[in-house]
Amino acid sequence: MHTVLPVVLAVCAALSNAVATVLQRKAALTVPRSQGFRAGLMLDLLRRPVWLAGILAVIGAAVCQALALATGPLTIVQPLFVLELPLTLIVASLLMHRHLPGTGWLAVTVVVAGLAVALAAASPTGNRTHVELDRWIPALAACAGAVAGLAVAALRRPEGRARAACLGAATAIGYAVTAALMKAAMHILDGQGLVGFLTAWQTYGFALTGVCALFLLENAMQAGPLVASQPALTLGDAMVSLALGIILYEETVRTGWWLLPQLFGVALIAAGVFALARIPLTRSLVAPDEERQTAGAP
Repeated sequence: MHTVLPVVLAVCAALSNAVATVLQRKAALTVPRSQGFRAGLMLDLLRRPVWLAGILAVIGAAVCQALALATGPLTIVQPLFVLELPLTLIVASLLMHRHLPGTGWLAVTVVVAGLAVALAAASPTGNRTHVELDRWIPALAACAGAVAGLAVAALRRPEGRARAACLGAATAIGYAVTAALMKAAMHILDGQGLVGFLTAWQTYGFALTGVCALFLLENAMQAGPLVASQPALTLGDAMVSLALGIILYEETVRTGWWLLPQLFGVALIAAGVFALARIPLTRSLVAPDEERQTAGAP
């Protein structure tokens, strides 16, 4: 049960995020577009009921994620968010009253199988409840620098797949940092109560990084097709979270010959994700005016 509970909660969070992604994608494509970051974007979205429904799904996902992180290692919980991409396409197919083709279901199966193989081989352990500040500072500085670099690279690219991928990767780092801080805050809540939680810098840290990640996500959705930003977001979140779990929380994964099945699992995940990104259904997730642009986008 120690492992089952965080796994179930993480899968529920991934499903809620998938619903939120589809709803937010639909809303983001109905507001005015811009070449750079636009502060008024959030105000425009607040007037869209579909976007607000997506935010409710985000809140549900955040609750499930917080509970999962409070009961399990970061290296188990966050990699399960790889399921978000196949779940996103499944949810999108239901909302558009279309079915995934056989190749789509095969790709979903490959992603799930790859995730199972990778996690079983890695067998992550450890659930450190306190991280010293001297560990946080270099980790947060490195992540902030990477996000800034990706954002600048995105702004230098025209609308299209490359820009969306850069913003998706930046969002992934933001979500991974948010999860790491959220885990620390949840342990503070468990050990020190509500007062400790409300006075801890980690609480405000994960709130701030979460808002920044959401802002980057909304811009990534407008920058290009979902299939460009979502793989970078999904895979990037898992990989950065794995690194943060090991560096900050001293969680461990098996090494030696176990690296071979781990790499095989990662290869399956990557193959499944990119196969999902190429199925015809994904064209339905692109706005009509984008569809022509992305055909020749880099």
